[in-house]
Parts: sequence; structure tokens; C-alpha cells
Amino acid sequence: MRVDPNYVSNLASALDQSTSAEAALTNQLSSGLRVTSLQDDPAAVAQSTLMASSIAKDDTFVQTAAGQASLLQVADSTLGEVVTQVTSALSLAVQGSNGTMNAANLATITAQLGGIRDQVLSLANTSYLGQALFAGSQGSVTPFTLDTSTVPATTIYAGDAKLQSIETPSGQKIQTNLVGSDVFGSGSSGVLGALNQLIADFSTGASTAAVTTDSAVLTTALGQLTAQRSILDSSLSRLQATSTYAQAEATQLKVQQGSLVAADTVSVATQLKSAEVQNQALMSVMSALQKTSLFDYLQ
Repeated sequence: MRVDPNYVSNLASALDQSTSAEAALTNQLSSGLRVTSLQDDPAAVAQSTLMASSIAKDDTFVQTAAGQASLLQVADSTLGEVVTQVTSALSLAVQGSNGTMNAANLATITAQLGGIRDQVLSLANTSYLGQALFAGSQGSVTPFTLDTSTVPATTIYAGDAKLQSIETPSGQKIQTNLVGSDVFGSGSSGVLGALNQLIADFSTGASTAAVTTDSAVLTTALGQLTAQRSILDSSLSRLQATSTYAQAEATQLKVQQGSLVAADTVSVATQLKSAEVQNQALMSVMSALQKTSLFDYLQ
């Protein structure tokens, strides 16, 4: 019996294809992935690469934002304590300007105001993880020092006026620091300058009118500090909201990416069964064709 050599060649080619398909389907079923290389699905690979880039950007932002949020929370807490201290100073100023205080009382108020000023100065020099909170971009310096050689004393600011920010995955900027001189003042200005002036007022026996005027200056300075704190609080809220959104987006993208390259195990199992049946059939035919003797066909 003669067999067409082209028929045999076609069968061999079909068997090779069937074996390759069976191996590919087996690999998909074991790995759970439909796409493992560029040639499997170039479009899916390209889309998956873009998703991976977005996921990495989101994850990086979330990690960075966590550290920045902690820093802003410490700064906000610090400013909250400053507000408490300055409010106490204003109460003392009102108490000391009522005209009923004797010298000993005024000396006590002067000392109390000095203690409040020193506490505010310490808070202004607060650092977190080795970074000064209110030095602009100069995190390694002590932002404020007190010069007591003048009357009233003056405050020296050693930081800078540079604002820093963090970029969100969408490209927006969120401010992450405050300029110390805008918050606490410098020289004779701001909260520290006003406190120094009130201390000088009480220590030198200034008039009630002068104390009242200087108390009003401290009230205005407190308002400026509160406005700076509002900027910080706004940044903290935006940072937390954006971080939450980025986390949710990254999670969603990971699901989409998984679906894009994942194998449909039910469908793959069905195809694999069909491929196995086809492969067995082709091997049976090829085996039969190897029997070239008449006696083999009669058996």
C-alpha cells in the first residue's frame, strides 16, 4: 500500500501544531496566565506595561505621602500648642493692664510671659526625624534664635523662604512645608516679636495704652499664624485624600492588569481536553501509517 508523502508531511505538521498547542494550554492552566511573553498578545502586553507604570507611580506616591502626612501632622500639633500658649499670653496681658497690679504682680506676669515666649521659641524650633519643621527648605538648621542684647529682644530667623511640595500621580502640587518667618515672624515682627514687646512693656512699666496696643499686635500676629496653619491643614487634607484615591486606583489597576493577562481556566481546560484528543488521534493515524506491510493491515 502506497501513502501520499504530502499527506504524511501534513500529518506531521498538524501533529507538531497540536503538540505545541497542548503544551501552551498546559502552561496556561498551570500558571493561570494567558500572556507570558510579548508574542502571546502584543497589545495586552503593551497595555499591561502602561498599567504597571501607573501602579508604580501610585505606590510611590502613597509611600512618600505617608511620610509627608506624618510631618504635617506633627507641625499641625505643634502650631496648636503655640496657639494655646499665645492665647495664655493675651490673657496675661489683659490681666496686667487693668491698672490694679503692683510691682510684684507685674514682675510675675513678666516672668510668665518670658516663659511663654521661650516655650513658643522652642516650639518654633521643633524638628521631626531630624528635620526642622519651620525652616523653609533648610531642614538641618535651628530656625530661630533669640537676641536678648536689645530691648525688646529680637528673634533671628536662620531658615529660608522656599516652599516645598509633593507631586501627585496626576501632576498636581501639594505644599508640604511652611516658611518659619511667615508663621512666627522675624526680628520684631510676628508672634515672637509681639511677645518680646509685651515682655519689655511689663518689665519697663509701660502705660496701659501701650500694653493694649501691643496686645492688639499680638492678636494680629496670632491671626497670621492661624492663617499659615490653615494652609498646612489644607495640604494635609489634600494629601490624605489623594493618597486614598491613589491606593484605590492602584488596587483597581492591579485587578484589571490581572484580568488582562489571566487565563480563563474553564475555557483553557476545555481547549486542552480537545487538543489532547486531537493529538491522540493524530498520533494514532501516524502510527497506523508506519505499518507498511500487507500482513500488518490483515492483523
